[in-house]
Amino acid sequence: MLTPLQTDLATVVEGVNLVWVLTVTFLIFFMHAGFAMLEAGQVRAKNVANQLTKNLLTWSIGVIVFFLLGAAVSSIVAALTSGSALDITDITGAFMSLYAPDASATTAWVDWLFGAVFAMTAATIVSGAVAGRARLRAYLTYTILIAGVIYPVVVGFTWGGGFLDALGFHDFAGGMIVHGMGGIAGLTAAWIIGPRMDRFKPDGTANVIPGHSITFAVLGTLILAFGWYGFNVGTAAAPLAYADGGVTLGSFAYVGRVALVTTLGMAAGAIGAGGVAMYKTGKVDTLYVANGVLAGLVGITAIADDIVWPGALVVGLLAGAQLPVVFEFVEKRLQIDDVCAVFPVHGSAGVLGTLLYPVFAVPLWHDGASFVSLAVPQVLGVGVIAIWTFVATAVVFGGFRAVGQVRVSSDHEREGLDTAEHGVDTYPEFGSPDADTGIRTDGSGVPSGDGFMTTGRED
Repeated sequence: MLTPLQTDLATVVEGVNLVWVLTVTFLIFFMHAGFAMLEAGQVRAKNVANQLTKNLLTWSIGVIVFFLLGAAVSSIVAALTSGSALDITDITGAFMSLYAPDASATTAWVDWLFGAVFAMTAATIVSGAVAGRARLRAYLTYTILIAGVIYPVVVGFTWGGGFLDALGFHDFAGGMIVHGMGGIAGLTAAWIIGPRMDRFKPDGTANVIPGHSITFAVLGTLILAFGWYGFNVGTAAAPLAYADGGVTLGSFAYVGRVALVTTLGMAAGAIGAGGVAMYKTGKVDTLYVANGVLAGLVGITAIADDIVWPGALVVGLLAGAQLPVVFEFVEKRLQIDDVCAVFPVHGSAGVLGTLLYPVFAVPLWHDGASFVSLAVPQVLGVGVIAIWTFVATAVVFGGFRAVGQVRVSSDHEREGLDTAEHGVDTYPEFGSPDADTGIRTDGSGVPSGDGFMTTGRED
């Protein structure tokens, strides 16, 4: 006599797969703890609570907006850009399929939550670029728009089945769609808001404003690296499959390779960043190494499903190596104050990894695909996402700047945003932070140093 378990294997398979998706979703959510620690460590002591508050509210506000609006927007944009006819029933259906899914659609809300943690990762990246001077209201307004419109439009173009997907654009787990987009948005916002006070001298030379805790920054890095396995391995895996009355191994057939290249990419990124820092300064900067781990991960994320280990090592090394170079370019040539280096860590590393796909892709070397056929969609996809993100972000922060609401007052910036915007002192036992400290000098009163990575207590 057959037991219920034997007669309903399809239900068992679906249950196992749902548990897996939820598990990796919770792992990606935990990355917000990593972002909070990484950013808190790289800002001054008087701005720590402000940065933590922004991280908390990014999730809290953004995830509601993504539920009420963003998820449906991505479906609508996908339909519009794929050439499909769209009427009012399709639009209402895009919303109602989430709010009141059919009884048979048992995965609807799980799929939404999996998408939501990716959306919130893109949104929270921006906060690190504008730390220390952005008005909370301006930042949170942007959070609403990136969760409700800006990011969902990118998803509609790509993962949702829009025109970039039809062209063959390849981004496995968000190297460009999530991280590249977030890094470009952060750089744009930092450019419009302007640098922190005293970040640059009148002659344009950069001053170093050290973060207050290298410990927090490294802890945040390791938490993010841990959560990244949810990003990449979670995207790869559907543990079981059911067909013809039998259960087989699902996409776990290649999940080990995804885990391997993710690990090698992160390790190579740390070596690449540390090596270039050593070449440029004669010292291995701890935070360049830490951020190199993340740059290596970003670089590998778009292509982790379709490369083998030699490619992972090269992409990781290049993604890490470009970090000090790009940061110096942004700081010294563009004179943009990207506090937590979100563009070289997420933006340029995401672009680099995505564009390198045709160089290392398995289809090129084993399946006879042409380099051009793989490269053209990548270039177009990166260009479209970058232009859309830049324009949309510039409109939002440019609007706030036009009405004088994009950044805090000079007095509040000197006082610190913890006190000015939240009425708290993050480290009360150490006394109030000195508003004029925190800039590294050589002992003569002249600020010295040439990078953001040197840390030191400001109180």
